[in-house]
Formats: sequence, structure tokens, C-alpha cells
Amino acid sequence: MGGNNLIRIMTEKAAAVGTIVHEISSVFDAIEYAVDLNKKKNLKTIACPGLDPEDQEKLQELCKSSGMDLLEEPLRNHALLLDTSLTWVNYGIAETGTLMLASDSEEIRIATMLAKIHIAMLPVSKIRPDSVSIEADLDNILKKKSASYTAFITGASRTADIERVLAIGVHGPVELHLLLIRQMQP
Repeated sequence: MGGNNLIRIMTEKAAAVGTIVHEISSVFDAIEYAVDLNKKKNLKTIACPGLDPEDQEKLQELCKSSGMDLLEEPLRNHALLLDTSLTWVNYGIAETGTLMLASDSEEIRIATMLAKIHIAMLPVSKIRPDSVSIEADLDNILKKKSASYTAFITGASRTADIERVLAIGVHGPVELHLLLIRQMQP
């Protein structure tokens, strides 16, 4: 299956479960997207664990010039203040529009579970047709001796367990944004 076809399927399936999908060109575009989204929604804080130091510095500058706070680690000290998180995910599964995130970082767990809005960054080269395509990688992750957090994320958090009424954001973010990054720096 060709790369453009995988991107199209991933976009369609993710959108079908309520994920807001955009194709962008770079990590800096993702940083700008996060700050602009916070501005539009009148939100004040962003967390971005796992971003490289140079990009973290750019995000800090944009936050400061926009009157926002880039939350410092440890994020557990800011859990109630977390508006938006910007994180990497490991894979996209086109067949279902699902994101796979594997991490041993408490910071990433907090950012992806407690933020009102989760913005996930995914290089298009990491989109796979189906879950079978990531089986070997998942097997290696699960065999690690260290603690690991592995999540499969399909759309924003939702449940109908409460009196059979659909509730969004009960177990995680109210919104999920997926930024498909076309070009990654070497």
C-alpha cells in the first residue's frame, strides 16, 4: 500500500472517530499549531515532554510571547493546570485511525491522560496499514525489563458507561489532534 494511500486512510479513519487531523511540514509547525490552538480556545498552559531541547526553547519563546505558560517538569506538580499537551506517538494504524504510544516516562503519561487537549505528532513514515504491521515492535516493547506504558489511542476519551449517555473526556482528553508530519529532519 502506497504512502499517500496510507495517509489518506489514516486521515479518514481518525477523523471518523473524532480526531482532528492536519498534515504539516515540520516540528516547528506543530509547535505553532499548539500555541495557536491554545490562543483560539483561550487556554493558558502547554506541556510538551519529550521534545528536543532546541524545539522546547522555540516553544518556550512562542508561549511567552503569547502570554502562555509552558509547564515545567515534573508535570504532577501542575496536573490540575494542564490545558494542552504536545507529544510524539510511535505509530499510526491506518485501518482504525489508532495511535500507538509507548513510553516509560511518567511525564508523557500525565501529559497524554490529564490534558484537556492532546496534540499528537506522528511522522508519516510511522503510519502502518494495520496492527499486525507493528507486532514485532510491540513485542519488543512488551518484553523490556523496565516499566512501560503502552497505549492505543483511538479518538478523544469517551464512554457511555454513565447511564448509557455518551460522555467525552471522562478518562482523558476532550479533544485529540493528530499532526502528520511530512518531513522530518535527519
